Amino acid sequence: MISTAQDPYARHVLLRMSDFFADERTPWPRRLWDIGSVLALEELWEAGHWQAHSVLSPSACDWQRNELRALLGRDAGLGDKDLRKEITTLLSKPLPDPSPERRRLKQIIGHLRPGYLDRWAAAITVEETKRAKPERFSRTVAAHLLDLGYSPLHLRGWARELKTSQATTTDIAESAAELARARPQTFDVLVALDKVPHRELAEPLPNWLAKGQVGAWLREHGHDTAGFRTGGGFVYRLQALDPLSAADQARQLLDRMTARSEFLRNRRGGIVPLPQIWVAGHDTPVPLEPPARGVDVLSLVYEGHLYKVDVRGRVDDALELAAVSNRGALAPAVAGGWAAVESLLVHPDDPRGDGERSGKAVAADRMAAIIACSWPRAELTSLAHRHSPARPDALSEAIAACTNNRERARLTAAALRDHGPQALALKYTDTAAAQRMTALVNEPRKQLAEVNRAFRIAMRRLYRTRNIILHGGATQGIALDASLRTAAPLLGAGLDRIVHAFYTENLDPLDLAARAEVAMQLVDGETGLATVDLLEPPH
Repeated sequence: MISTAQDPYARHVLLRMSDFFADERTPWPRRLWDIGSVLALEELWEAGHWQAHSVLSPSACDWQRNELRALLGRDAGLGDKDLRKEITTLLSKPLPDPSPERRRLKQIIGHLRPGYLDRWAAAITVEETKRAKPERFSRTVAAHLLDLGYSPLHLRGWARELKTSQATTTDIAESAAELARARPQTFDVLVALDKVPHRELAEPLPNWLAKGQVGAWLREHGHDTAGFRTGGGFVYRLQALDPLSAADQARQLLDRMTARSEFLRNRRGGIVPLPQIWVAGHDTPVPLEPPARGVDVLSLVYEGHLYKVDVRGRVDDALELAAVSNRGALAPAVAGGWAAVESLLVHPDDPRGDGERSGKAVAADRMAAIIACSWPRAELTSLAHRHSPARPDALSEAIAACTNNRERARLTAAALRDHGPQALALKYTDTAAAQRMTALVNEPRKQLAEVNRAFRIAMRRLYRTRNIILHGGATQGIALDASLRTAAPLLGAGLDRIVHAFYTENLDPLDLAARAEVAMQLVDGETGLATVDLLEPPH
């Protein structure tokens, strides 16, 4: 058996899955930008319902279907024959609601979901030259497991155990398939409250615990109650794949409860929870506050504008709208995030009608272009700072002498182009990024087109989800959570570049988007435009 230490493919897969399951400190270029194929098909099926109710346009659903058909062509989880043929046939034409094709799609999804990762496991155990690239496989597995409802922290522990046990590629594939086959478990989750307005409404409920009962429940399940004080609480019996996922469901129930307390005339917003959630069978309390979703706009610090709030314009308003995207209930987070994008990147002169880039969808494409053009500089700069040879070399000395990140990124790009990933002295956790950047500097137009496509899909999903929320009045869309998981870090990256351009050049966001769209066509061409300068003003 070949161990992980000897199997570069397995090491790459586990490294990337560790990135995808990591916390809010993971930089946006290394996050997971995709959802899985099964959820994407379920999302497409759901879109037909909203098209029938005039919430989504026919062109939006057709774009979604055509993009999905192209992406699924490389998916080993679809099998080799019958499933693949049926899905390809169904996605080749519209799927209105109602229609025989849409009913068939629902049945196909029911057959596709069981065994999806088993089919991937079978495909990945073939000889190495016929395998999907490790980046593709790791993204597929990570997205599917997250889509199923596993919590990132639980999956991070799973990936860590595989690494510790020196799992082979086959071990990883089979273990992932086993996770996908698991059935949800029942968890009892305690949400304790500090303040309980209108207690008389809580006490008759069967899952209510009085003060003393809360303490007894905690002691029964092995938790320390020293210095513990509460006004009571609720125990919810929830179905989930892991304890942390159950805690997340409890958070959402609490969000609904506290939202209702905002409608009280007296003691408005008076429901105040304790800062922890307890899950029976889980050793440690779970923080009530979840990790931020990664909408990071670091230019506010770097450009010195964090506290300059006395003058406001469109960019300032957009930041205020998007702030809710980092934490809190899902529906307001989606609505606020998209409102920021639309406020900055839509113009009255944009094409109207029902075309692919008509209406507000063009804002998603513009934001995607900005993000795609910021990707090379962000990752190359990170690699420059992480190049750390045992003894200083010419590259490390040149990087140290640079006065700005643009020059550091330029030096790093040149080293990768001339000598490949081995030009950099990096920890193993950075090697996958070095490989991606090597591919970028050697084929910039191809690589930028691929990431731009991924960003367009993520941002358009955010737009569709927002329409379902605001125009359909539904806060439980099938891809609601996944939409934020993939789009939130990208939203932060795009806003960061918009803020930077606005404060340093007084550049309108629409002009920045135009610069990005042009740059992707001109990069590495006759104008000499380099990958590190895609968002810089022309010289």
